Amino acid sequence: MRKSHPIRRVVLAGAATVSGIVLLLALKPGSDPTSASAAGGAVPQQTAAAQESAQGGAQGATGSATGDAVQTQYGAIQVRITFVNNKITKAETVQQPKGGQSDQITGNAVPKLNASTLAKQSAQIDAVSGATYTSEGYKKSLQSAIDKGNAAAAAGAATPAPSESAGNAQAAAKTVTGAVSQTQYGPVQVRVTVANGKITKAEAVQQPKGGQSDQVNGNAIPKLNQAAVAAGNADIDAVSGATYTSAGYKKSLQTALDQAGG
Repeated sequence: MRKSHPIRRVVLAGAATVSGIVLLLALKPGSDPTSASAAGGAVPQQTAAAQESAQGGAQGATGSATGDAVQTQYGAIQVRITFVNNKITKAETVQQPKGGQSDQITGNAVPKLNASTLAKQSAQIDAVSGATYTSEGYKKSLQSAIDKGNAAAAAGAATPAPSESAGNAQAAAKTVTGAVSQTQYGPVQVRVTVANGKITKAEAVQQPKGGQSDQVNGNAIPKLNQAAVAAGNADIDAVSGATYTSAGYKKSLQTALDQAGG
């Protein structure tokens, strides 16, 4: 009988072992794409939502919210935000310190603060160098806007975004500008937005400027704006120390309301 060569037996045994390993690998079940998606997709989404909630973004709603007007050493600042699906998509100031050097400071600081708000998605933003008071006031008003957005979302009463009810919002809201009212120190002119019979926004598009007027009106105008929104009419109190501006404001406000129809 012919004997098999020892080296040949080793080669055959090695080939059989390699074949067995290849077969085992071929039979091993692959990863389930559905399981991988569930493990690697849903969790990041939940984490993002939780993080956004922790940051203070308006939760579960689409709309807008205007923060409280915050008085600073140089004037009032007030922030309005727009949020879509838990994300702040726009930040802007509806009031900010004006006149003199404030125009330059806020002109540089406010755009940076707006951008930081979108980046951070919260009121935890850094102050802009050289605009400490404006930055602090901005952050406080921003936080109140976020709080109002969250409260409205929780109550299911967030201001509808244009995409949800653009036709109704446009039909209900009306913005009108009152007549110019001349005062001893310069003209005052008021613009209001009226929706559903209520003043939702009031602002001075003209006001006395220069010298002491900047300081007087920087203090008075924000208070008059707030009073107009709160009262819903032109029957508001004059601001102490700003009698002429207050009287002119009320006259222009009344003409704006007359145009708006009430």
